[in-house]
Amino acid sequence: MPTIDAASKPPPVRDRLLLAAFGLIRGKGFSATSVDDLCTAAGVTKGAFFHHFASKEALGVAAAAHWGAVTAPMFAAAPYHDHADPLDRVLAYLDFRAGLIEGSPAEFSCLAGMLVQETYATSPAIRAACNAAISDHAATLEADIAAALVQYGVRDVTAASLALHTQAVLQGAFVLAKARCGPAVAIDSIAHLRRYVLLLFQPSRGDRQ
Repeated sequence: MPTIDAASKPPPVRDRLLLAAFGLIRGKGFSATSVDDLCTAAGVTKGAFFHHFASKEALGVAAAAHWGAVTAPMFAAAPYHDHADPLDRVLAYLDFRAGLIEGSPAEFSCLAGMLVQETYATSPAIRAACNAAISDHAATLEADIAAALVQYGVRDVTAASLALHTQAVLQGAFVLAKARCGPAVAIDSIAHLRRYVLLLFQPSRGDRQ
């Protein structure tokens, strides 16, 4: 997941603030993260903060959008796309997500999921930005799911609904990982989701492990 690399050339001020937001918000939440915290972590002044963002809420909106933008290339280049069979691509996506879960919940959880849990009732703008980040990522799975549904004759399921369901399980897995202070329950939840997908396609692919 995106981090600040101290050994590389510092990114522009706006990007430094957004990257600082990734770590702070996932670590202690949006409300507990102050503008001062963000400036200190990014190594910038308050004046620089307000030059780029009118408020902390504006930073939250931008952070959700930036999260989607910086994680998209990682998923686009991931090896799960290399499988010829669309069902294999879906299953490999879940394996890839499980492989990202290591360390503390602050290191592997989703910024958009964290933000929307905390602000859905208080900031429509942040809620909309988080919805876009999560839904846009889910949409990247739809073509593979749709192809698998057609190839294996699975009916009464839409690609869009199953793609969103994968994200619902992932976000719930991150919540449980926070509650239990460790990654094991999240990895187990993804394993259950993988089994569900296999069962969904079982009439045609009962041999798949």
